Amino acid sequence: MHRIWAPWRIEYIKQLRSNKCILCTIPKEPREKDKENLLLYRGKKAYIIMNRYPYNNGHLMIVPYRHVKSIVNLSYNELLEIHEMIKLSIEALDKAMHPHGFNIGANIGAVAGAGIEDHFHIHVVPRWMGDTNFMPILANTKIMVEYLNETYDKIEKELLKIISKEKNPA
Repeated sequence: MHRIWAPWRIEYIKQLRSNKCILCTIPKEPREKDKENLLLYRGKKAYIIMNRYPYNNGHLMIVPYRHVKSIVNLSYNELLEIHEMIKLSIEALDKAMHPHGFNIGANIGAVAGAGIEDHFHIHVVPRWMGDTNFMPILANTKIMVEYLNETYDKIEKELLKIISKEKNPA
């Protein structure tokens, strides 16, 4: 029998469950804690954050600041900014990580797989040919190939370039 060790997962398992919504509390933290919190970008109505327990390297989430349960509760301006952030996320991930494709979606409700079911958010997951192998199927194990902080630095660098170019077109 082979064993794959993932001791970093114990942080999630031991995490005290709180009544506070993590997706509401993180953006209220000071900007100096953004990297620690994996918060990559703050917009007016929503923000981009890395998933601390990702499906794949570079797994991002786009989250409205407003605590709503479903996409149907979002305003037009929130929807517009969230979709602009999906585009921004894809551009940055493309430049930083060169994936072959993306999964983009939302899990609304626990039955649909929502880990945080009361605060709507959209997942942007980069995909590579062959990134799904026998490990998740046979061993219920996903192998992450890069530390979160290294991925954060790559994506943040590209986000800043894109945002700077949009604000100061040549």
